[in-house]
Amino acid sequence: MVLADDDVLLRESIASLLTRSGFDVVAQVADGDRLLERVRSGAPDLIITDIRMPPTHTTEGLDAARAIRREFPHVSVLVLSAYAEVSHAIDLLVGGQGVGYLLKSRVTDVGEFVETLHRLVGGASVVDPAVVQELVTARRRSDRLAELTAREREVLMSMAEGRSNAGIAHQLWISEGTVEKHVRSIFGKLNLAETDDDHRRVLAVITYLESR
Repeated sequence: MVLADDDVLLRESIASLLTRSGFDVVAQVADGDRLLERVRSGAPDLIITDIRMPPTHTTEGLDAARAIRREFPHVSVLVLSAYAEVSHAIDLLVGGQGVGYLLKSRVTDVGEFVETLHRLVGGASVVDPAVVQELVTARRRSDRLAELTAREREVLMSMAEGRSNAGIAHQLWISEGTVEKHVRSIFGKLNLAETDDDHRRVLAVITYLESR
């Protein structure tokens, strides 16, 4: 196994934990380039890498993980992240079996973490529950829009472009009264109850933008 993380204390802690759990940690590195070099010099069964490492602290670890999967598809890959970044998780998981995405907070549960690693090496794919929840939430937002009619979607799109009811009526060649009916229907289907604190028009637009 090879560990990649520029946080020395975290890297050493994980290495110690895994060594005590029976894993053979053959190398520790601090950036994506060294991770690639080490794997190319002798591919391990498993790599564990942070997403953000030097020099830019953006996606160096993820980029290295993708490259490793292309060159060494038999190497299992676990990416650790401080945050549940759904796009990064999906990008990694399309790489097939033996890949995983976990939040660093999961490492504190030693038994669960060790079990996850064994599953990865065995060919399973693992997704952090927080990422699953984000995906479910996004799906629910999309499902809510699915209830809208084609005309209601047009009205909502025009709302997102900043048009008033009068502007929407002019754009869609319908009466302003018809627009008002569509807007009320949109609010109802999106479960946007009128309150003193929230503006339903703004919330409807936010729901539309988040679903794109």
